[in-house]
Amino acid sequence: MPVPRRVVIRPGRWRPPPELRAGAPGEGLRGVPARDACAPGERLRGIRTRLDPGAIPWEEGYRLTVDPKGATVVARDAGGLVHGMMTLRQLLRLAGRGGAIPCLRIEDWPAFRVRGVMLDISRDRVPTMETLKALIDFWSELKLNQLQLYTEHTFAYPSHRSVWEKASAVTPQQAEELDRYCADRAIELVPNQNSFGHMERWLAHERYAHLADATGSFRDPWGGLRTQATTLNPLDPGSIALVSGLYDELLPHFRSGSLNVGADEPIDLGHGRSREACTRSGVARVYLEFLLKLYEQVARRGRTMQFWGDVVLHYPELISELPRDVVALDWGYEAGHPFAGECRAFAEAGLRFYVCPGTSSWNSLGGRWANARGNVDAAVAAGLSAEAEGLLLTDWGDNGHWQQLPVSYPGWLYGAAAAWNPQGAGHLDLEGCLSRHVFQDPSGKAARALMILAEVYDDGIQALPNAGILGVLLLLRLQPYYEGGFEAYRGHEFASERGRIEEALRLLGQAQEGVEPVTAEELTITAGLMLHAARLGEARFATPHLSTAEIPAALRRSLAGELESLIRRYRRLWLIRSRPGGLEDSAGRMGALLDSYRQQ
Repeated sequence: MPVPRRVVIRPGRWRPPPELRAGAPGEGLRGVPARDACAPGERLRGIRTRLDPGAIPWEEGYRLTVDPKGATVVARDAGGLVHGMMTLRQLLRLAGRGGAIPCLRIEDWPAFRVRGVMLDISRDRVPTMETLKALIDFWSELKLNQLQLYTEHTFAYPSHRSVWEKASAVTPQQAEELDRYCADRAIELVPNQNSFGHMERWLAHERYAHLADATGSFRDPWGGLRTQATTLNPLDPGSIALVSGLYDELLPHFRSGSLNVGADEPIDLGHGRSREACTRSGVARVYLEFLLKLYEQVARRGRTMQFWGDVVLHYPELISELPRDVVALDWGYEAGHPFAGECRAFAEAGLRFYVCPGTSSWNSLGGRWANARGNVDAAVAAGLSAEAEGLLLTDWGDNGHWQQLPVSYPGWLYGAAAAWNPQGAGHLDLEGCLSRHVFQDPSGKAARALMILAEVYDDGIQALPNAGILGVLLLLRLQPYYEGGFEAYRGHEFASERGRIEEALRLLGQAQEGVEPVTAEELTITAGLMLHAARLGEARFATPHLSTAEIPAALRRSLAGELESLIRRYRRLWLIRSRPGGLEDSAGRMGALLDSYRQQ
């Protein structure tokens, strides 16, 4: 994983020394640290490495040769050496202790120059350093070469402690440690700080409230009523002064030459202090002028600005006015997203751009596997056709980041495989890779259970935008964004969903003992929450107004006891991989539903 471009099997086998074996991706190649194993000229237990740009024509490409005496990795550059070693690690893992690897020759290289992953660490869940490092090892095995940690308020800015002090933020020292850890694995850690919209965690504080655009409640684009401002006032000089100060405190801790400034979904732009300017000049013009101010701040610091491209795609006349050295991030998360037309718009304007599909894990509990695959396929096809510079695979945490870590594995694995070798991705044995390389479960039952949970959302009734019905049902207030699909579930008994979830639980109970206990528990609580949502859904869709208050009292008491137990388990499990900051907000969303069960 990913599937190599060219493989030739030859006669003979190499039997590696017994002490040379590969653990799970987060454990690395035991006995061979990544930085040492990838050093040119090293010979470690029969492994030889060499940099030879003349022998390898592809950037980040490599050639791996196995003969009866050992393995040799030749690469064009340092990244290619790392990727070749990752392939060798997987061959060692497949061979097992005391096993042999067939003699072979692999020639391999990537389709996209940039193959990245963006992890949301601002919607409550900030992983521990141990978890982040294990994920970086996993992503390195997938031959990804860029990482972004999506930040709204979870970087520990020295001058803004009140914003992040309860969020278990990533400290400057931790950012530098992660930057070094990524660099040793040929991954660029790109700083990411939303700088226009999605600033509600800042604007909620008295110190920053005067910088908000909205001055009262307003309707968002999805029909919801907002009472908290989310967007900086682009006309206030204090807004750019704030952002400028953030960049000064953030950027010195990253060696990357890029900065993602976000600037997506400024949903209250024109609803308050900028209303007159937006009426006079147009929302598009006001947005662009502030985006160009962000660009000036980034360029002044010698960095390349990345930004989410959703707003300029709504106003395509703006695209030609953007500086040629920015990188537009074209995002969309449904299988049918129109990447092709959007990519053409950026390509025709001569802009650099990435395509940005998602893992489809958020708002779903168990994932949306078919949607994730279709979303990635559409992004890859359009991106390659329009010569996108990269693919950035996003993993969000909307509404409390309720999805457990393993739920994102299928999307990460398939997305990385398609970004490296699109033709090979279609032949990828996803469950086999999960079983052998991630779960270390020879029975394959844990992977099968995960994929069953990831397929439950696809019930043939109604596709909800950016969500699965079971994930949405646990939200106390069913959001207007999803209302159009609710009536299709009227009277639905969720029997098929329950049957599939129970089958996943049965398989988990039979999985090999080698499955990491925390992974087994994460999948088990995922199934438990999904079963609870199915039970609640049947009750809710039998009421006139889909309200928990209309559910019979005896059933509400039963639901309360079940959810209370699940919340206790959820809280305990959170602290194994994630920091405590954000837990109260995340679990509190479930707690609001629990309180509604108990109301008379």
